[in-house]
Order: sequence, then structure tokens, then C-alpha cells
Amino acid sequence: MSLDTQFLCTILIFFLTSSTSLASRSNGNNLTAYEVLEEYDFPVGLLPKGVLSYELNKSTGEFSVYLNGSCTYSIDSYELKYKSKITGVISTDKLKSLSGIKVKVLFLWLSIVEVVKDDDELEFSVGIASADFPVSNFDESPTCGCGFDCETLRRKKNKIKTSMPKMLSAY
Repeated sequence: MSLDTQFLCTILIFFLTSSTSLASRSNGNNLTAYEVLEEYDFPVGLLPKGVLSYELNKSTGEFSVYLNGSCTYSIDSYELKYKSKITGVISTDKLKSLSGIKVKVLFLWLSIVEVVKDDDELEFSVGIASADFPVSNFDESPTCGCGFDCETLRRKKNKIKTSMPKMLSAY
């Protein structure tokens, strides 16, 4: 996955989260947040895993998504931050007025304010700039703390844990 693709993937993840089942408080619907994204023609990977609940006003498209805490993860050279509450307005192929999601570009934290789907591309906007990524990069939801590469991170941590006693015993 390229840097731009992963950046966008992370942004989209904030919107729809994991495979956890969510009930909509506003309309009594039993759809998950991920299923709601799909109803509006978005991939589920826009949201990270860990969505606790959501609210959706179907007449205005205004929504709130609640995570079990803030969520940070890195994808290539991008770092993404999700607040525990993400809000915006959803319509078919468009997420706008987004708040609660930031991406680190170089040394600056920028808010992702809009996501637009155009055929097989997703355009992420931070207001002053935007980047396009393939929709297929968002087929899966990232995991807070490790993004899409959790297994590699676990292996590295285990390797460090098993190496430390050997290093210490040499002294």
C-alpha cells in the first residue's frame, strides 16, 4: 500500500469502524456503523475497529460515531488520530463537515474535513489540499495502535522481550 493510499485509508477508518455490532440510537436501526457506510456507498475501512455506538439522523445525514477512546495509528509515514467522538454529515458518496479525525503531514496535524467517493477512488480533503486513494485500500478496518500491521508489531515486541533476558545475562 502506498503512503497516500494508507493515509486515506486511515482517514476513512475514522468514519466506519470495526466489525462490532452497533445500534443506531436515532432511528432504532440494528445496522452496524460499517453497514451504514456501505448503504451510503463507502467501504467499511473508513472507520477503525472499536466503534461502540453511533447516531444517525437519516433526514439530515448528521451522524456521530463513538469509539472506546481516542485512537492513534501509523500507516507508512502518516500518523492518524481519531477522537472518541467523530461527527459529520453523510450522503451517498460524500462525507462532509467531519470533525474528530486528524492526519500528521510532515510536522503539521491537519483535520480531515471531507471524503468523496468517485467511482473507484476516494478523495480525502484537509481543506487546503486533498489526496486520492483506491477504494480497495479501505476494504478492512484498521486497528487502533497498530493500523494494518498488528501481527508484525506483535512479533517485533515478542522478539525484543525474548532478547532482553539474553542481553542482560551477558552482563
